[in-house]
Amino acid sequence: MYPNRFDYESPTTVEEAIAILDRSGGEAKVLSGGQSLIPMLKLRFAAPATIVDINNIPGLDYHHVDDEGNLHIGALCRHVDLEESTTLADTHPTLAAAAELVADPIVRTRGTFVGSVCHADPQGDWAATMLAQGGYVVAQGPNGRRRIDMGDFVLGPFVTALAYNEMAVEAVIPGASGTPRGSYLKLERRVGDFATASVAVSLDMDGDVIRKAGCALAGVGGRTIDANDAISCLVGKTLTEDSIDQASDAVAAVAEPRTDHRGSDAYKRHIVQTFVKRILTNLARTEQKAA
Repeated sequence: MYPNRFDYESPTTVEEAIAILDRSGGEAKVLSGGQSLIPMLKLRFAAPATIVDINNIPGLDYHHVDDEGNLHIGALCRHVDLEESTTLADTHPTLAAAAELVADPIVRTRGTFVGSVCHADPQGDWAATMLAQGGYVVAQGPNGRRRIDMGDFVLGPFVTALAYNEMAVEAVIPGASGTPRGSYLKLERRVGDFATASVAVSLDMDGDVIRKAGCALAGVGGRTIDANDAISCLVGKTLTEDSIDQASDAVAAVAEPRTDHRGSDAYKRHIVQTFVKRILTNLARTEQKAA
């Protein structure tokens, strides 16, 4: 199927892009990597009057860790840039674990981190990692910039808190105050498929004691599931068999899976429980070896 007709704009500054969005009255879409938007256009799930291609705006293809350990990801940073990072595993291991599991190599070459987060797919990988790590989106509009915490950013399937005349210019993921630990596991029927269930876990360790714990789920609800409160039962504890069982049970309980062609709701909840337990058990073994 072919998309509906649309006007094409290719601004060279963020300010120009925002002005176009502002004039559109809500009838424009931003194009960065296009790996989500183009299929939606072809299927006519989206039919904007104007496409705003931001790929000619310089200076948005960065990712770097600042002096406080916070990871900044620009609007045109590709998935592959994070996948090939040599430092991410040390500073943000949950993100590093997810990088090679996003879609397939072709999509990772062109798609962008921020674009994926803004797509707000309930099965999206990056939104789960951001939510588990307390990340936020920096939006810029006619009145300047504002911070939108990830817990407030996704309002529902494919719906975000961005105003029609705002553009997400950066994603920020805070650094750990202690030792960062974490991982991401995803069950998919084949490479590049949407997640049957996926789990992001992030820990901030003080020695072998957990100072902060975060968790989010994808593919098991109509939105990215915030499981941060569920896994907070680990805070102040060490990773033992009992604490791991308690956390995996608590996280599985907040999943909202539905039975479909990928499996029953009970099966998906079991996968969540298994993945949380597997991640935490592997992290416990890593800590034991380090000791």
